[in-house]
Amino acid sequence: MNTNLFYILFVAILVENYVYVQFLGICPFLGVSKNLKTAMGMSVAVIFVMVLATAVTWPINHFLLETYQLEYLQTLVFILIIAALVQLVETFMKRYMVPLYNALGIYLPLITTNCIVLGVVLLNVQSGYNFIESMVNSIGGGLGFLLAMFMFSGIRSRIDKSDIPDFLSGLPITLIAAGIAALAFQGFVGIAENLFT
Repeated sequence: MNTNLFYILFVAILVENYVYVQFLGICPFLGVSKNLKTAMGMSVAVIFVMVLATAVTWPINHFLLETYQLEYLQTLVFILIIAALVQLVETFMKRYMVPLYNALGIYLPLITTNCIVLGVVLLNVQSGYNFIESMVNSIGGGLGFLLAMFMFSGIRSRIDKSDIPDFLSGLPITLIAAGIAALAFQGFVGIAENLFT
């Protein structure tokens, strides 16, 4: 079982990284990764919401929606839960972490519609994970998001200091750099296959 949990964690962080491999959470990834401090603050907020959303949605789905054959309401119920959790995080940050709250700006409420959070809770259900496996997958997905934000923040700071041709400056070079970083993550597929077989 421990090997299975480690495999789920490894796959969520590196092999199936939600940003670089599944292309979820691209809006905050591109919008907040300009500054390392802001990127890390956003990542911690996303991890918190993702893990808390899993802890709340899994029992609701398992004991309520599946029991009463209401699976068709999963997306709606999950979005409402995520929105409530984001409001909680936003209220906390507005009161106790004002500089980070101001730095995140519009991207903090966008966690509600951030497809990475909804994607993780839906993929937990689709994968048939039990509660512990779902929590490990959520933590791994959050750590993968943190890794992607940290890496790309470093890449963007190097890009900002580089002499980029005018036709590539701004969004084009940012997307090219993101594509190259995404290609690098494809190497982890082979590692996972050899490590866990």
